[in-house]
Amino acid sequence: MPKIGMEPIRRKALTDAAIEAIGAHGSMAVTMSDIAGRAGVSPALAHHYFGSKDRLITESIRALLRDLKSDAVAALSTARSPRARLSAIVAASFSQKQFSDEVVAAWLAFYVDAQRAPEIRRLLTVYARRLHSNLMSGLRPLAGERDAQRIAEGAAAMIDGLYIRKALNADPARHDAAALVEDHIETQLLEIRGRTL
Repeated sequence: MPKIGMEPIRRKALTDAAIEAIGAHGSMAVTMSDIAGRAGVSPALAHHYFGSKDRLITESIRALLRDLKSDAVAALSTARSPRARLSAIVAASFSQKQFSDEVVAAWLAFYVDAQRAPEIRRLLTVYARRLHSNLMSGLRPLAGERDAQRIAEGAAAMIDGLYIRKALNADPARHDAAALVEDHIETQLLEIRGRTL
């Protein structure tokens, strides 16, 4: 008889194990047996909870998105100005947990798989929209709509690009990566301030 309350614990263990396995392999070429072994459960139990490897991987992406959203909400809760909101989003994007080797490698594998999997593409679109919206919430009061859009696009491209570089072992330190994005934002804002003087 299954233990009461174990399902959420095992489901989380399996999504964590999927991210770890994908990060370790650097691709989706992992098996349910590999994932289940890392989670300390049987492959049959993994199939019972998720039905297929594709569903488990999709749920793993959702788990990453939930974690990133939770980190962003926590960081934004202490931001007292539009500029502080921008720094909070950058800091959340490059936190130790989010910018870890396995999470970054998993994100890269998800981006590659999005070319063939519409549900993964949809989830990555959710991520991109959320990042853009969070950046715009800080940029709009500082730069106006048009410039804010441009700066947000540049900052988002830098964040994604720095993840790719880390996944390809160019290995920027997370503090250096955050500083690069902060520098981009600040340089753009200074240019706008110069225009209005």
